Amino acid sequence: MLRGAIAAALTPLRDGGAVLDEDAFGPYCDFLRGLDGVLALGTTGEGILLSPEERKRVTELFLAGGLKVIAHCGAQSTATTVELVEHAASVGVDGVAVIAPPYFPLDDSALLTHFAAAARACAPTPFYVYEFARASGYAVPLDVLARLRELVPNLAGLKVSDAPWEAFAPYLVEGLDVFVGPEALIAQGMRASAVGAVSALASAFPERVAAAVREPDGDEAAGLGELRASVERFPRHAALKRIVARRGIPIRGDVRAPLRGLTDDEQVKLDRWLESS
Repeated sequence: MLRGAIAAALTPLRDGGAVLDEDAFGPYCDFLRGLDGVLALGTTGEGILLSPEERKRVTELFLAGGLKVIAHCGAQSTATTVELVEHAASVGVDGVAVIAPPYFPLDDSALLTHFAAAARACAPTPFYVYEFARASGYAVPLDVLARLRELVPNLAGLKVSDAPWEAFAPYLVEGLDVFVGPEALIAQGMRASAVGAVSALASAFPERVAAAVREPDGDEAAGLGELRASVERFPRHAALKRIVARRGIPIRGDVRAPLRGLTDDEQVKLDRWLESS
C-alpha cells in the first residue's frame, strides 16, 4: 500500500497541447523520484481532457519511469472507466483512483454501481475513491462508501480534495487510507489519521511537499497554503509546468484546450515571483 507524499503529476504535452510529449516523461519522472509515488491523470494531470488511448499511454510512461503509480481512471461513462481501470491493472499500477462522474448528479444506487464496477475491474489492485465535490459537482455520500466496502474487498481508501476542514474531515473513515488533497490541510489531516498527501504542488515542488508530509508540524507544512495561493494567481496547469521548466526539466507549458497557457505578462510575473521566493 502506498503512503506518504504523492505528486498529482503533470502530463507533458506539446504542439499546443495536442499530443503527448513522450520525451519529457523520463526527465520528469527523475525530478519526482524523491517522492513516494505519483497520481497520474488526475485534475493536475488533465486526465479528463485526454482520450482513453492517451491516458493508457501516460500510465505506461510513468510506470516506465520507475515510479509507483496510482492511475486516475475516472471518466464520464462507466464503460470508459472500466476500460481504463482494466488497462491500468494489467500494466501493473500500484493503485487505481476514480472520481464520481461529473455532469450528471448520480443518486446513491447509480454511484455505487459505477464504483463497484470499476473496483471489480481492477481487483485485486487497490482501489481509491477520488472525492472532489467541486470537480464532480457533488460529494460521494458516506453511505455509498460504507456499502462499497461491503461489495469490493480491494477498496483501499480515498484521495480527498474537499475543503475546508469541515468538508474534508467526514471522509477520515476508520480502516480506509486517506490522502489529503488541499495542501493547507496536510498538517491537520496527518495529525488526524491521513496516511499521506496527493498534492498538486508536489508536481513542481516535490521536496517541499515531501518535507511537509514527513514533518506535518514543521515550517514547510505551515507554508504550503501560502505557496498554493501564489500559484493559483495564474492558470494553474500552465504555471506548474513553467515552474518545472524553470527548475531545469524539459517540459513545455502546453496544456490541453480548453485550458489555456500563460500570457506573456503572466510569464513575467510568475518568473519574478519564483526569483523572489
